[in-house]
Formats: sequence, structure tokens, C-alpha cells
Amino acid sequence: MKYLFILCFLLSVSTQAQNDNWKKLAEKTVAFKNEKDKVSLVGAEKDITKVKLTCTQGTLELKSITIVMENGEKKTYDAKGLGVLTNGMSSVPYAVPSKGDKVKYLEMEYDTKGKVILTKRAKVEIWGKKGKD
Repeated sequence: MKYLFILCFLLSVSTQAQNDNWKKLAEKTVAFKNEKDKVSLVGAEKDITKVKLTCTQGTLELKSITIVMENGEKKTYDAKGLGVLTNGMSSVPYAVPSKGDKVKYLEMEYDTKGKVILTKRAKVEIWGKKGKD
């Protein structure tokens, strides 16, 4: 029993250490339709090297994500191969195209899944990571 407790403790510490560099940048509640949202970043949030999305409620199919830099450079990632995100699932991290510059905004194209009467709207969190992997 003592070893099980120690194992659980070590796993929780290592998981927390892996997530230390990730910072929540924004939250979005999305409607039951095809939609394209733009999320502008401010201040220290602009200085990131990777972006990922986490679904915290409902079901969401991410179609694409575009990262636009302040210098005008942008990169679009096709996220169709990712599949559907449900409560608690995260996308893969997407690298920022220009590491020396700051992110101006993100554009996300998605489709929510489910029936309006039966399920709640999907909620998404946008996370950014600073520094190296």
C-alpha cells in the first residue's frame, strides 16, 4: 500500500512538472454550427512557441488552426486528422511559425457535434507554451 501511494505521488509530480510551461491564454464557448473564431492575444501571452486546444465541455471537431504573427507571417495547420475532441481531450501542440516574433492572433475553424437539446455547447481552452519543449 505504501508503494502504491509513493507511485501515485511521483506520477502526479511528474505530470505537474510537464505542464508547468503551459499557460491558459483564452476560453471560448462555441455554438452548434460550423464556425471560425479569431482569438487575439495581449501582453506576455504573445510570447509563445506552441499552441494547443483543450475541450472542457461538449464535443468539438477541429478543422484547422491558423497562427498569425505580428510580422504578418502565418501558418495554417490542417487538424482534420486529429478527429473529434471530447471533454478533457487536447489537440497536439502546434508550433509557432516564427520563433523570434510574437503571436498576433489565432484563427480556429471548427464544428461542434451533438444535438442542441441533448448536449451543452462545447467549451474550449487555448493554451500557449513558452520556451523549449
